[in-house]
Amino acid sequence: MTGHARHEAGKGDVDSAVRELLLLMPRMAGRVKRIPVPEVLQSQSLAPRHLSLLSYLLLDGPMTVNDLAARLEVAPTTVSLMVGDLSGKGILDRREDPSDRRRRIVAIAPEQHDAIAAWLAPGAEAWRRVLTPLSPAQRRLFVDTLHAYEAAVAEERER
Repeated sequence: MTGHARHEAGKGDVDSAVRELLLLMPRMAGRVKRIPVPEVLQSQSLAPRHLSLLSYLLLDGPMTVNDLAARLEVAPTTVSLMVGDLSGKGILDRREDPSDRRRRIVAIAPEQHDAIAAWLAPGAEAWRRVLTPLSPAQRRLFVDTLHAYEAAVAEERER
């Protein structure tokens, strides 16, 4: 995109900004798709929610199924099914919570941690690099805008 087109989009012309984003989004998606998936995960047919689950565990460490469900905004039974599937494949570990034996703590299996970190960490680092210079209000606006876009796309598909 030329500097002129970016300049126009920055001046508040919504159509120019839409054009710029329509060109940018497929490039971003293409770059993400070209990140090599670790060999252990290549045959697993992972859905985006699996990637989100793995990202939370990588960035925030082990947590309960209920904590994961709250973060993923899905039912605990959905997370339990995903965790059961990924545990059976050796990708995740489930262990008893020492403070409450009825609860299970979910973590990335130690033997898979390095491969998953090598796969997901560069994206997290890129987001950190571009979000760090922004003020907290600007970061919130950016994230809220992406949420609103995702909701609007879902709404358009339902029409």
